[in-house]
Amino acid sequence: MKELFLQIFTSANLGFMMQGLWMTILISLGAIVLSVIFGSILALIRTYAHGPFRWLSRIIGMYTEFFRCTPNLLWILWIYFTVSGNKIIVSVGAITLFTSAVVAEIFRGGLNSIPKGQFEAAQSQGFSFLQTIVYIVWPQTFRKVIPALLSQVITIIKDTSFLRMIDIPEFMRNCQVVMATIYDVRGMMLLYGFEALCYFAICFTLSVVVRKYQRRTVA
Repeated sequence: MKELFLQIFTSANLGFMMQGLWMTILISLGAIVLSVIFGSILALIRTYAHGPFRWLSRIIGMYTEFFRCTPNLLWILWIYFTVSGNKIIVSVGAITLFTSAVVAEIFRGGLNSIPKGQFEAAQSQGFSFLQTIVYIVWPQTFRKVIPALLSQVITIIKDTSFLRMIDIPEFMRNCQVVMATIYDVRGMMLLYGFEALCYFAICFTLSVVVRKYQRRTVA
């Protein structure tokens, strides 16, 4: 077993797999940043678009429900085969399309939790609607949704494993390349265990951060 371990976890193999892990982290960060920006805009429009602009709220509602109710892998494959360009950028875009719909609902829940009386109080102090959103509503909303956003980051990190289907050099794909050189079931199980440990280390760390933040906000 020791010889098998040394055969699998050579410096070259470890370096190759860690390159994939770094790519996973970069893609995840890119997707969550874009999703937060796009999703927050969608949430604001859907929540506060009234009167002649109410049709925007309906369109965004259809967008969020459509993407939330379809598999992420479907959009990764669809965009990969229909959009030309850098595969990594295309991958980030595909994950962002799906995740922004989820993030939009997270922010919308946060916005709806803000008492309506705060708008009246802000208006009595001379704040415009935009100033009320920027200086009063949005800071409170962001603090409320941080735990849910961090949980979504965990989901994105795990979902990047879908990118192996389109040959993106992320962690799971690079591990599979190493696995292709192993002709022993025990070695494959050992490598699967290593993959699980790496995902667990990252996601569990983020989970601890979420729990600590929640305890702090409750206190």
